[in-house]
Amino acid sequence: MSVALFEPYTLRSLTVPNRVWMAPMCQYSAETSGPSAGVAGDWHFAHYAARATGGAGLILVEATAVSPEGRISPADLGLWNDAQIEGLRRISGFLKEHGTVPGIQIGHAGRKASTNRPWVGRGPVGPAEGWQPVGPSPVEFAEGYPVPTELTVERIREITGQFADAARRALTAGFEVLEVHGAHGYLIGEFLSPHSNHRTDAYGGSFENRTRLALEVVDAVRAVWPEELPLFFRISATDWLEERGWTADETVRFAALLREHGVDLLDVSSGGNGGPAEIPVGPGYQVPFAARVKAETGLPVAAVGLITESEQAEKILANGEADAVLLGRELLRDASWPRRAARELGAQTHAPSQYAWAI
Repeated sequence: MSVALFEPYTLRSLTVPNRVWMAPMCQYSAETSGPSAGVAGDWHFAHYAARATGGAGLILVEATAVSPEGRISPADLGLWNDAQIEGLRRISGFLKEHGTVPGIQIGHAGRKASTNRPWVGRGPVGPAEGWQPVGPSPVEFAEGYPVPTELTVERIREITGQFADAARRALTAGFEVLEVHGAHGYLIGEFLSPHSNHRTDAYGGSFENRTRLALEVVDAVRAVWPEELPLFFRISATDWLEERGWTADETVRFAALLREHGVDLLDVSSGGNGGPAEIPVGPGYQVPFAARVKAETGLPVAAVGLITESEQAEKILANGEADAVLLGRELLRDASWPRRAARELGAQTHAPSQYAWAI
């Protein structure tokens, strides 16, 4: 009997060996300033290498900033200059060598930029280390956060170009999947949601205007990303806000547009845009959003969020609710989760020769 979780999956010309994928998770471990700012180092290499040898079919490297001001924290990875390519190429090369498809997420933090590493403390960093965030409107993320500078149309176009430049560098660095970060209340998600976007120009107000930046970024990235390689988009399916938030209905409508603009898979998350959100967190709580997008638009989807057990993940795929599962913190707890899941489900996944002979 076949196991859906360990069947290969093909998008464009790329085949991923299984459906257990690693979600992008910031490590906040790059140099914060100087010529090595934003460069992937030994921690990043060891971190991603361990998940590749653990059997993940695809690894999406953490949110990687398209500009210095686009970093979530000063210690984020970046792809805003060519000096940042080589450290990432070392990672992508190792992943490919050991049977894992290398992917990377690029993004801009918008009004949620210039914040602390989470183990240091929540909220903005001090003025000595931080910078002034930008956003669609001068509306702070939460109490204690700075009011962002409202982006001009000229600056919006500059940022769109920075996404395209980062995509070119990601290709040079050897990545085979690119994901645009439009979720969790970062810049693109801020434009999507009327909760954070109060503009009255062509980038605010109507659904068409609020989605304009996202589609312009996708078009700019797709223009430089090879036709044979897939492009993902991560979205928060809902802000979980009763009023003036981005909704699941809008996500379905937007997913159909993304498909027309060359996006191959929607990575469906939720929340992160502030406000009095009440989120019913529980096992697989975001899966219904992914299932709805898949059913109503035909766009391939990956489900994410408290997927921790092998049978749970297998059921999501077997029921047709998603095309792949993205594991986050569970892969931090257990780098070899894919191999364990394969064993529990009676399937197989790749392992390096140095391990395979023994296990």
